[in-house]
Amino acid sequence: MDDFVSQVNGVGALAEPARRALYLYVAGQSEPVSRDRAAEGVDLPRHTAKFHLDKLVEEGLLDTEFRRLSGRRGPGAGRPTKLYRRSTRQVTVTLPERHYDLAGQILADGVDTAAGEGTPVLDAVRRAAAAAGRRLAQSRRTGASAAATPDDALTTLAALGYEPRPQGDTTVLANCPFHALAREHTALVCGMNLQLIEAMLDELGNPRVQARLDPAPGRCCVTLTRE
Repeated sequence: MDDFVSQVNGVGALAEPARRALYLYVAGQSEPVSRDRAAEGVDLPRHTAKFHLDKLVEEGLLDTEFRRLSGRRGPGAGRPTKLYRRSTRQVTVTLPERHYDLAGQILADGVDTAAGEGTPVLDAVRRAAAAAGRRLAQSRRTGASAAATPDDALTTLAALGYEPRPQGDTTVLANCPFHALAREHTALVCGMNLQLIEAMLDELGNPRVQARLDPAPGRCCVTLTRE
């Protein structure tokens, strides 16, 4: 949720027209730009540009550096100028939540493994999905030796955007983070989902919770059953 709020705030910062214009101007330059140059580039007063540029820095959308533009050093060289450049932070918000970056990483890892080892691509993708599931489970723990709790699986799935909804002994995953891919490549992506979630459950130590393929319209193809 914290990451989601941060992403929304980042996108929201660009809703203001002057701020958006400054961001696009700075991002379009081949080198960091000064406050004066940015203000001139979008036809804003200097003090207005300063306010919006610093707000973009606060949201992590721009980075700053200080440099003497004259190239001179030593006494009399003047103070360094504050320069702005686009940050490396990536901001994406999709509703319902999607994680195509995770799907892309799994598929890329699988293809690399298949090419390097000569194994079938589907097998390699499933192995990559299982490895990703284990990593995700490990990253959700509060410490290296922290014991898993029964709710860890649901918490991890919720953080990934699966929207788990318990229904008796079954938990339905109301959202597929890979929705568009699943529509076009159903067997591949559903198998990837299953391997990811099974490995995650195994890593968290939840032997009584089983993942299985149970496709239905409007939700993830995987459901969880408590034995």
